[in-house]
Amino acid sequence: MSLVVYLAAGVLALSAAVLFRRPRTTAGKPSAPYNPLTASTCAAIVLGAVVFLCSAPMTLAAVNDLTGIPNFGAPLTYGLLSAYSCSLLILLINWRGGPRGRVRGLVLRSIAAYVPLIVAIVLLFGLADARVERLTDLDTYYANTPGMREMIVLYLLGHTAATVAMSVVCVRWGREVTGLLRTGLRLIFVGAVLDLVGFQLAKYTAVVARWTGHDLDFLSTRVAPPMAALAALICSAGFVLPRLLPAAVGHWRGLRDYRRLDPLWHRVGFVSTAPKPPASWWQLPEERLHWREVAIHDALLALAPYFDDRVRERALTAALGDGHSAHQARVTSEAAMLAAAAHRAAAREEPLGSPSTYRLHAMEGSGAGGLVELAQALRVPRQGS
Repeated sequence: MSLVVYLAAGVLALSAAVLFRRPRTTAGKPSAPYNPLTASTCAAIVLGAVVFLCSAPMTLAAVNDLTGIPNFGAPLTYGLLSAYSCSLLILLINWRGGPRGRVRGLVLRSIAAYVPLIVAIVLLFGLADARVERLTDLDTYYANTPGMREMIVLYLLGHTAATVAMSVVCVRWGREVTGLLRTGLRLIFVGAVLDLVGFQLAKYTAVVARWTGHDLDFLSTRVAPPMAALAALICSAGFVLPRLLPAAVGHWRGLRDYRRLDPLWHRVGFVSTAPKPPASWWQLPEERLHWREVAIHDALLALAPYFDDRVRERALTAALGDGHSAHQARVTSEAAMLAAAAHRAAAREEPLGSPSTYRLHAMEGSGAGGLVELAQALRVPRQGS
């Protein structure tokens, strides 16, 4: 069982690290690590990872040995689980947003509800007689022990309250939104339901069975832990997906466009005088694309005195004759004119006496789309040269 919970803890910690290391935002917005939503997301995921780390039998044994108190890992884990439940509520509050005063008030109410709960868990453990160390079946072994019984019920009720509240918010909010946000809320709801059925119901059933003189400990020791791990991973995916996927897609598109600009860059890069990107062992694809766009625009401006309208018009006529659309023919003709201009510049020829005043399609709009079209049109002339 330790391997399962350690694996869950590792995946959760990795998710938090990826989210925390997102690049800083611009235009005066808070940077990612200090944004309340990012901070609460990371806090919730990290707490989830710590809960799984502490609940592993190997960790429980180490904590008990370190403190010299049998079963000290139990109130530690249950207190952290309650803090994790509170952090999930705070995360949803920050995620949904609203007036600052209202958000702050809801956050403070959540904290005010769970801090006494955590204190009560610790106090009840201190009052209980739990001298026999139990690493895997503490909930059922001590289900009838005064103090421990109340502690176990209290931590389960606290976690159930947070899970139910989270499920209700996801259902209501999910009716108001679309796209990735709705997908994320659905994942959170699925994870919450799985936690309610697979973890909490299993725990409640096993504990109540002990109260009535029956033995269903396997529900608590074998069913509940892996279900809790799976539920936490699904919930974390729901929280992280709407925040990371758009950025991931943007970086993938940036890398794709960066590579597709290679034919254009190899043809005109030699005349670019644009500043080089800052020296760094790591740059995000979108940053690389931005620097390449700047350098290519600079090169196109440098080659403008070599543009020959006659070359472009001949290529335009030929492309239209081959059945290309007007736009395709324009881009093809511009690529031919640019290739000829680059060839003359590379040969150190003098600029044309009356250079063209024609403006390339790639220079008319923003973004890399026009440059990519021009680069792809250059592939054939470049291969045939």
